[in-house]
Amino acid sequence: MSCKPRFRSRTVGGFTLIELLVVISIIAVLIALLLPAVQSAREAARRAQCTNNLKQLGLALYNYESANNVYAQCYTTMSFYGGSPTTAAEGDSGWGNWSPHALVMPYMEQGPVYNSINFMVASADNLDNGIQGTAIITRVNSFLCPSSTLPIWTFYCGTIPGSNTPANAPGNNYWGSIGPSIAPWASLAGNGPPGMFKIVGPGDNGVVAIRDVQDGTSNTIAFGEWRTGDFNPNLLSIQDAINVGVLGGNSSYFGFGGGDSWNSITNTMPANGIQNFMSFLNLCAGYAPQSTKASGWDAWKQNKSWIGREWNQGMLGHTLGTTLLPPNSPYPNCNIETWGGDMDAPTMVNLSSFHPGGANVAFADGSVRFIKSSTSMQVIWSLGTRAGGDIVSADQY
Repeated sequence: MSCKPRFRSRTVGGFTLIELLVVISIIAVLIALLLPAVQSAREAARRAQCTNNLKQLGLALYNYESANNVYAQCYTTMSFYGGSPTTAAEGDSGWGNWSPHALVMPYMEQGPVYNSINFMVASADNLDNGIQGTAIITRVNSFLCPSSTLPIWTFYCGTIPGSNTPANAPGNNYWGSIGPSIAPWASLAGNGPPGMFKIVGPGDNGVVAIRDVQDGTSNTIAFGEWRTGDFNPNLLSIQDAINVGVLGGNSSYFGFGGGDSWNSITNTMPANGIQNFMSFLNLCAGYAPQSTKASGWDAWKQNKSWIGREWNQGMLGHTLGTTLLPPNSPYPNCNIETWGGDMDAPTMVNLSSFHPGGANVAFADGSVRFIKSSTSMQVIWSLGTRAGGDIVSADQY
């Protein structure tokens, strides 16, 4: 009997088509379940970084006041005498003023940028004409919320000094509060706007010290956050500033529609009354759809989409904001500038963010809290005033 090796054929196992489809379906379901959790975790991390940025800014302001016995304000070209800032040139509507952000830089580890700025030249001239331009176009991470988009607009930023490379705007997501008002000037009836910050000119009372925060530093908003503009005047976004001064064709909208001067107390709530304010809000909302229809320079006059363009200029929409509405309100921001330039006119620009449910604010004591979008308008007004005589409990926002 001969022995011959026998080879048995073996069937190689594998997935059937149905089994493969089932496995793919299970993986797809797991990804669908996990993706929102991952995105939520990422947003939580971004919000934590945003909170930390505001914390740094709030503490820098607090330390500035401790060192100078006054809070930083918005000044034109300036000098320091005895630790107190004084104006050296006429302050007007806000164009060219230096922001509180620029002044507190040494207190938030931005000394090199601060030291490279020529404060004896107006901030707008630094930006427009390239004087100390390297400092002005520096993106300061502490002024940028990672949940928001970076500005891409090069208008007014020119080129990087010493090159032909276009310079994008540095961006700024955090604004100093003028309170429940659309008028930021120190000459406003009643000694300026009711918030922590104001624009100061020669002869104005520009001093705001800790003694002036009569509602308490833990009850007064110093800084809030906003979404950076979309920089597209033909795209309607909720953070755009709708210029009713141009769209309306006259100046009858000062004072929440009352025809008052820029510095009238009626530009402040609740002095003007809820009915006038609601009329103003509806006016802005009504003009919003047509604000994107123009072309060329007229487009920029009507739909001002450069909110948060920079950190150096002390002006509404750049580094100053208002506490007139809760975060992410359905009403658009609003500007009342009849000649259609920048936002150096009565302007409403409120809290907004990409955080679900609200926005962060830094109080004058340096603490940071989250303000819900469901917060009432009156509570926002109260939190924005430094001496309104109203104390708000934390469960109200």
